[in-house]
Amino acid sequence: MLVLITYDVNTEDAAGRKRLRQIARQCVNYGQRVQNSVFECLLDTAQCKRLQAQLLSIMDQEKDSLRFYYLGKRYEHKMEHFGCKPSYLPEDPLIL
Repeated sequence: MLVLITYDVNTEDAAGRKRLRQIARQCVNYGQRVQNSVFECLLDTAQCKRLQAQLLSIMDQEKDSLRFYYLGKRYEHKMEHFGCKPSYLPEDPLIL
């Protein structure tokens, strides 16, 4: 299933900036950054729960916000992209 993950981390202090880097690093391990604090991740249920647990252990629930949007398996019909960054399908081959 495709999961859209968004986060907002309070970066007023060094601890917040560290949490921001740690959350981004974990999300990069599972998906692709599509905007500064937005990731598209193609996950199965176990991976999703694992990533959730990791992110929840990093974030400060008093200062930060984390959202998971579950777009499911037929996500192609639930998304539209406009603008300069090219769109991609997470299941397509990625050539580096």
